[in-house]
Amino acid sequence: MGRKKKTVDLDRDNDIAPGLVAKTKKRLVVASGRSHPALSAEVADSLGTQLVPTEYRTFASGEILTRFEVSIRGCDFFLIQSFGPPVNEWLMETLIMLDAAKRASAKRITVVAPYYPYSRQDKKGRGREPISARLVADLLRTAGADRVMSVDLHAAQIQGFFDGPVDHLFAKPVLLDYFERTLTADDRAKLTVVSPDTGRVRVADTWSDSLNAPLAIIHKRRDPNVANQVTVNEIVGQVSGRVCLLVDDMIDTGGTIVKAAEALKANGAERVIVAATHPIFSDPAAQRLQSAAIDEVVVTDTIPLPEEKRFPSLTVLPIAPLLARAIHEVFEDGSVTSMFDGAA
Repeated sequence: MGRKKKTVDLDRDNDIAPGLVAKTKKRLVVASGRSHPALSAEVADSLGTQLVPTEYRTFASGEILTRFEVSIRGCDFFLIQSFGPPVNEWLMETLIMLDAAKRASAKRITVVAPYYPYSRQDKKGRGREPISARLVADLLRTAGADRVMSVDLHAAQIQGFFDGPVDHLFAKPVLLDYFERTLTADDRAKLTVVSPDTGRVRVADTWSDSLNAPLAIIHKRRDPNVANQVTVNEIVGQVSGRVCLLVDDMIDTGGTIVKAAEALKANGAERVIVAATHPIFSDPAAQRLQSAAIDEVVVTDTIPLPEEKRFPSLTVLPIAPLLARAIHEVFEDGSVTSMFDGAA
């Protein structure tokens, strides 16, 4: 026998229409694309749940098909997809999964993209260029996303590209906890936080405040006509005899970071430690980052790193607990901002 549903009669005086009332409980559901299944599984485990069983197919022609093997009707649906290489394949898979979730009647759909694709194309540097970060936001929205969650966007303005809520998370607490545990008292006394370019000064400044360390800035020039070519011009700040902590949001080919580290060592830095959120590590980054100018590289696992791109001086920190906490706050209608002392 089915459950007896409560009925409501027409009540014109109080503007209440006749109908049925059923108690519906919110249900959090986590699904994963194929880009970083290990991270998705860790997030689900941190939340105390499992990933939605999903069928994935890539046909001989390259077309992608996804299908959720169980009902997700009426659920609060979180799709986790990172965007390491091949970024275009994972982007297309995400759009297809969003369409499937929308057509499966998920109540609210959130894309959890630890690394936001095309984030460096956030403005027009020259005439006739696209703003691809905006295009990605439009694609996600059109495919069915109600909300986006990401970590350390390359530019904060990307939040305004998406027509809906954007939860901008920061990996700084994860990285900062590591350095507070590993830096010696002598290291802390000689520590200088370094911004690899003027665009990251604001982020480096927050690190400087948190670690109670002075700030240095590297002024660089990039040839707009040649990708991944950087020239370091000068260093603003005292780095001689100091332990320099270079902070950045991502490392792609490693050219910027290595040149910055070499400039710091050439100006008398005692040690150079690199901290970054997103280890894209396009070739030949893994080889470059083993430069004698860099003593340690610390990143998070927002992007999967195969063994061939790992090296002895590399430390990879888990980002899953941070993502899981943010997902829980969104699901419970809590405060994501409270996770970052009001900064998010």
